[in-house]
Amino acid sequence: MKNGKSLDEIRKSATFHPSIWGDFFLKYDSNNTKITDDEQDELEKHKEMVREMLSQTPDDSTRKLELIDEIQRLGVEYHFTKQIEESLKYIHDNYMQQNCKDSDDLRIVALRFRLLRQQGYNFPCDVFCKFTDSEGNYEASLQNDVEGLLNLYEAAHLLTHDEGILDNAIEFCSSHLHASLHKLDDVSLSKRVNEALEMPNRWSLTRLGARKFISAYQEDESHNEILLNFAKLDFNLLQKMHQRELSDATRYLLFFEPCYAKARRILLKCISMASIADDTYEYATLDELRILTDAIQRCDVNETLEDSPPYIQMLYRSLIKTYTEIEDEMAKTGESYRVQYAKQEMKTLLVSYFEEVKWLYNYIPTLEEYLKVSVVSGGYMMLSTTSLVGMGDDQVTKKDFDWIVNEPLIDRASALLARLLDDLVRDEVDARAQIRQRMKNAWKDMNQECLELTPASMPILMRVINLARAA
Repeated sequence: MKNGKSLDEIRKSATFHPSIWGDFFLKYDSNNTKITDDEQDELEKHKEMVREMLSQTPDDSTRKLELIDEIQRLGVEYHFTKQIEESLKYIHDNYMQQNCKDSDDLRIVALRFRLLRQQGYNFPCDVFCKFTDSEGNYEASLQNDVEGLLNLYEAAHLLTHDEGILDNAIEFCSSHLHASLHKLDDVSLSKRVNEALEMPNRWSLTRLGARKFISAYQEDESHNEILLNFAKLDFNLLQKMHQRELSDATRYLLFFEPCYAKARRILLKCISMASIADDTYEYATLDELRILTDAIQRCDVNETLEDSPPYIQMLYRSLIKTYTEIEDEMAKTGESYRVQYAKQEMKTLLVSYFEEVKWLYNYIPTLEEYLKVSVVSGGYMMLSTTSLVGMGDDQVTKKDFDWIVNEPLIDRASALLARLLDDLVRDEVDARAQIRQRMKNAWKDMNQECLELTPASMPILMRVINLARAA
């Protein structure tokens, strides 16, 4: 050993503690989380009533925009995907063909803009020009229109680069919405304003946003009782399913027994392996990791790494076994080719771990070097590719895998955002402004990708967006 140092002297100190959750979630594996036939029947009855409501509301009405928004914000859009897609296509095409008179109501203009951009339509931001003065500033008279400001604030977060009118909207609305909070008597509106300022809808996970919106919607005197009851039923039944899933996930982590839906099962396996590998790279020596990293690149099932410590051998064997099991499972449906993409992403992830370890040995990377490696080591690129492996063949194709492994802008931006959020907690105050600006630019990149003609479908794009939201 160089300089006569022992392994322990150059080994990084790692004080890993057991999971604070232990087997807590195993209690959810009980009859309390089973969905009864009566509950399912009640859900279906309400779903059909909401479907009828959607069908009977004219596409060219303001109420249709409001209804679609309520359905989406309540987290039940997935029941009516096709109907909503058709309605928004009609609304977009009708507007672009100038078959409808534009509204002077900021709330409606902003709501339509947001719904269409969320759907992937590159709807023009100049629809907001009518609300600005000759110098491009928003009219002062808008400051008392809290509903309008709230909708504009939410809509503006779907901005892309060089859309100054939306950058200005965020600043303008944020200032006046903060000022309005102490004056609002409407409890529901006050809740929605507060939650939007804390986390805009575009940045929030759908399910978390739905839980908050259900509460605010219930306090809105104009709420639709059928829709509200349906949202509650759906949320509660999904909650039961998620609780059982937590139990299964916990049991899987403890006993290595996959037992849920294929896509989730595959992703969970790979997340677990990445987590164990991350801890190993935090603890092992540079020489041990060099041997491990090289072996993983070869991925030889017959290699044993017999000269390495037991924990290195165990990780290597577990990685080989995990991907072999996934390949065997995917081979049953003729889709084993997908696993090669996921495997390569895991190899790339572990190389990035190794690069970060090397920096600890008297090397300070430049900012660009740091970002290039740390964006990968965050694991989000591995997750975005792996999350597609278990999807049905009607949802994802080989083209989608070829697209995502080439690191499209939306994937890089999502990974960068996750890394910057982590750095935001640890960095000095004077660096945080620069980090926040980079984060805003990352969201602009992701928004732009959702509006472009990309090889990937919107469901696949939203998987990448949701990874950023979960960061």
